[in-house]
Order: sequence, then structure tokens, then C-alpha cells
Amino acid sequence: MKESIYKNYDEMPLFLNAKTVAQVLGISTAGVYELMHSAGFPVLKIGSRLVIPKENFLAWVEGKMASGNAASRPL
Repeated sequence: MKESIYKNYDEMPLFLNAKTVAQVLGISTAGVYELMHSAGFPVLKIGSRLVIPKENFLAWVEGKMASGNAASRPL
């Protein structure tokens, strides 16, 4: 499992890339790219780049926690 370098959400950048999301979630970058192409994941395409707005990512995580689609431990 990859360890996150961020100790809280305020330290995260405004826009997240696949590598950052992988570190935060503790999954592979390939797993993040799968998420980025799944329905409901808050990805934004800027030119050829795929980025995730921090606030939308946090809302997505909270939504998954509320619906029971995530592990019961916090990020």
C-alpha cells in the first residue's frame, strides 16, 4: 500500500492528478485511471490531462462512505 504524504485535506493541492489520488487512496495509479473512467467519478479533462478537483474528490469519498461503498476506516 502506498502511504499518503498528506496529513490532512488542507495540505492537498486544488487539483489532483492520478498519482496524488493513488497516494491518498492507497491504490495503484492504474486503479485510479480505472476510477477516472468510471461513471460518477469527478474527473475534469483539461486539454489532454485528466485532473480531479479536490472539493469534488472529497465529496465523492464522503458519498462513498455514506452509501457504504467504502471501507469503514477514514483516509
